[in-house]
Amino acid sequence: MRYLFAAALTVLLMSACARAPEKAVAPSSVVDPSAADSAAGTTSAATEFPYPGPFKLKESKLPDGSVCELWEARGEPGTFGGALTVCTIGSGPKTFNFWAGSDADSSGVGYLMFERLVDVDAWTGTPYPRLARSIDISPNKLDYTISLRKGLQWSDGKPITADDITFTINTIVGEKLGQHGATLHDVLSVDGKFPSVQKIDDLTVEFHTPVPFSPFLQELAGVPIAPKHAVEPVIRKSRNAFESLWSVNCDPKEIPVSGRFKIERYVPGQRVEFVRNSLYSFVDKSGSRLPYLDRFIFSIVPDQNTVVLKFYAKELDLLDIRSIRGQDAAIMKQRETTDNFRMFNLGPNDGTMFFMVNMCRRKNPKTGKHYVEPLKQKWFNNHYFRQAISHAIDRRRLIDNIMKGVGIELFTPESTASVFFNKNLKPYPQDLNLATELLAKGGFVKRKDRLFDEDGNPVEFTLNTNAGNTTREATCVLIANNLQKLGMKVNLQPIDFNILVNKVENSLDWDAVVMGLTGSKLEVYDGANVWKSDGRLHLFDQRLPSGENGKVAVTDAREWERRIDRLLDLGATTFDQKLRHQYYDEYQKIVYDQLPLVYLYSSLDLTAARNTIGNYKPTPLGVTYTPLGSMHNLEEIFIRKPVH
Repeated sequence: MRYLFAAALTVLLMSACARAPEKAVAPSSVVDPSAADSAAGTTSAATEFPYPGPFKLKESKLPDGSVCELWEARGEPGTFGGALTVCTIGSGPKTFNFWAGSDADSSGVGYLMFERLVDVDAWTGTPYPRLARSIDISPNKLDYTISLRKGLQWSDGKPITADDITFTINTIVGEKLGQHGATLHDVLSVDGKFPSVQKIDDLTVEFHTPVPFSPFLQELAGVPIAPKHAVEPVIRKSRNAFESLWSVNCDPKEIPVSGRFKIERYVPGQRVEFVRNSLYSFVDKSGSRLPYLDRFIFSIVPDQNTVVLKFYAKELDLLDIRSIRGQDAAIMKQRETTDNFRMFNLGPNDGTMFFMVNMCRRKNPKTGKHYVEPLKQKWFNNHYFRQAISHAIDRRRLIDNIMKGVGIELFTPESTASVFFNKNLKPYPQDLNLATELLAKGGFVKRKDRLFDEDGNPVEFTLNTNAGNTTREATCVLIANNLQKLGMKVNLQPIDFNILVNKVENSLDWDAVVMGLTGSKLEVYDGANVWKSDGRLHLFDQRLPSGENGKVAVTDAREWERRIDRLLDLGATTFDQKLRHQYYDEYQKIVYDQLPLVYLYSSLDLTAARNTIGNYKPTPLGVTYTPLGSMHNLEEIFIRKPVH
């Protein structure tokens, strides 16, 4: 979802919430798996791996004689041992505290360590119990009784109980602790109200939503459960103590986990090293505890050019979605046989890449100065200015020359892979004459080769993106050249991704940005944290929380912002699919017209994995609805032993 910033080429997908409507949608109806075949020569994975059926519950005896309920993995029997090395591009995680972070790497690390109560099946897109064993929904669709599996343990041996569930939901998410905690609050809230949860017994909780909330289970699937016994004592001290909990400077071995792996060592700027969690609650068909891998290595690669070279050099075992650029795809395909790997095409991805200007009109209460220089503030809030920029950008050239055909032009907040994509919103080509006319309507005038506003100020601003991502840097160059033809002077300034995120989220000291967000193929409400006027990723006009309660007060929402607020709530509180489409179509039309974000493209999901990797079964929905990208079944992935 647009839950987290897409650092691009992050091997661990940042989809913090899993999405699926109440009715399953077959993957083949969601994407066109042939979309990238001509460009990359890759094989479609949309139907290659058939649905393996639901998970089966197995019982095992613990040393004390009690029963432990474990899910049985669905893949072929594998071999224990070995390591898998994957990568991310940039500077690595900002924190090991999932709920305090907001960047893709911190999220990916967190999802490796912490399980969720509910997950979404990578084949069907339907929710299923993960830490839970069963989910019962009341006839009025307001109450959800969820039972935990018996005998589950944290890696330090402490039991996983209903107290961990209620603590995570009521305290961390309910009180908006941490950036990600606040974001989770956004997508779990509807009509301005947050669901309640109470403990029934040690293994049972009951959720109550204030109104029927159709994507509730999908949104709940994005919430990893925290170990209450380790986190609550810290929260008692202060919110600040929670924010600094499990910083990248901590001893990660002290973090109790419930997920597949736990951190053994972090080498800043180089890698995060994980080892298997021997108490993980999945087994293979022989009853042996998973994961198969002894080690999982998250390699931090400084720039995009290095990624494929490291894969060729066998320093990386797998390139996940957003790791393969269009310019690399055709050459990689030629090397499949000789280098003993295979590429997969998963069709259009759910993410969106966009250009945006800072529309904030407020002052920094600490300094008394505007976050955005007043004259730029006036430009950026000029509707015609944003429209002119959109019509000036040559998206076709962007796809052909920069993406090398491995991408799709985008004009809407929902990618073409979404079942809610509004097909009535037509794309348009670059039109510099129309862009010039729009600027004139907005009060701008071009003298010689420079554009001036109505007060005689030359139009000049800074454009940021994340350094090291050559695709985005090239996109910025193209945009700057396009806007130069209108007389705008655009100063390119790539910066570290974490610094970029901090600017957009917190300091608000930026002019324009090219960046991306993860998306959703099956649920629009996953973007509530972006599109709600009080959302914690309302990027184009970020409103900061105030006070100890972490609430965002909205006093200056535009009329169309308020309408989007209402449309998202209407779409989320009905189970009528026809009505949902109507509400979500209107929201997309507003964004299409107002252009708070100027959308550029969606990529195509290509992956590559060595043939020595067993049980690697990427699916089009798996890359969206499981936070580990194409490695949705990481617990059962194994390294094949060489045959002599």
